[in-house]
Amino acid sequence: MLKLEKINKKAGNFSLVDIDFTVGKGDYFTLIGESGAGKSMLLEIIMGIIAPDSGNILLNKKSILNTPTQKRKLGIVYQKPTLFPHMSVFENIAYPLKIKKFSKEEIKIKVMQLSEDTEITHLLKRNIGSLSGGEMQRVTIARTLATNPEILLLDEPLSFLDVQLKRGILALLRKLNQQGQTIIHVTHDYEEALSLTNKIAIIEHGSIIQTGTPQEVFQHPKSAFIAHFIGIGNFFKGHILASEHQSDLKFFKTSDVKFFTNTREEEKSEGYIMIPGEAIFISDEKLHSSAINNFRGTIKDIYQTRNGLEIVVDIGVELTAKISNFSFEKLQLRVGKLVWISFKASSIHFIKN
Repeated sequence: MLKLEKINKKAGNFSLVDIDFTVGKGDYFTLIGESGAGKSMLLEIIMGIIAPDSGNILLNKKSILNTPTQKRKLGIVYQKPTLFPHMSVFENIAYPLKIKKFSKEEIKIKVMQLSEDTEITHLLKRNIGSLSGGEMQRVTIARTLATNPEILLLDEPLSFLDVQLKRGILALLRKLNQQGQTIIHVTHDYEEALSLTNKIAIIEHGSIIQTGTPQEVFQHPKSAFIAHFIGIGNFFKGHILASEHQSDLKFFKTSDVKFFTNTREEEKSEGYIMIPGEAIFISDEKLHSSAINNFRGTIKDIYQTRNGLEIVVDIGVELTAKISNFSFEKLQLRVGKLVWISFKASSIHFIKN
């Protein structure tokens, strides 16, 4: 188990401030944030490459703050593969084992095991210069695993790979974790994090602003920054008001717009709401349905996505609806068109401050 306690580090105008989190044995822990948030610096502090100004790092309940990097039982993989170009794939993986003076037979057995785990057995005799980016990253991971790290640290290891190569490395990382390898993975890609992790920490401007399981963080973001960063478009700050006409419902007011919601929170409670884009219906005429929230608005923007389109409609605030390509063609949607949008009170999720 790894535990960070009140880690602080100042570097020029940037500071890591009171960083606290715990990574359990077997966890896939993802540290997610924008570029410049302090993710890579934090990894290098854990690794021992950078010394913190204050705080403590505990591995299995023992401080490693003054332990040299090479003795921390940690391994790190960076954005770009870091391999010895004059060595073969076999020699690269074997290098840390030779340093530790393993026998030739022990090295051969260990390299074969690691190459099988990382699915690169067929590459062992190849020169590094003949490998693809994905193959080189697999070799880098195998060589790092040769040090038998208790925790594998990953610094944006997929950022320079194309989509197809990413899928292969993602599958490899999931497999390693399922085999028991504890991993700390730094990324700015929330979809990448969601596909891998069982625990997430969000970092903003050098501070951890939320930790939890993917479900906790993605379904209950604690700030507008987190919501927008993880791709939630309909996230609004406001407060609860009593409804005069619907005793079993309340209003949520943001700016000059009021939404019906079935929250049990008391009047004047402040917080945020999330409205899933999939729950918002677009139509030419007002729908006669159980959806009590109905608004007329103007289409401000249209985005193509992997799963259809996102339509941004201005109703006083901008709401984003997700629709299929078929519905888009059927409704003949375009920027500037007046449309009706509707959604149920039950589709609104309220998060209290």
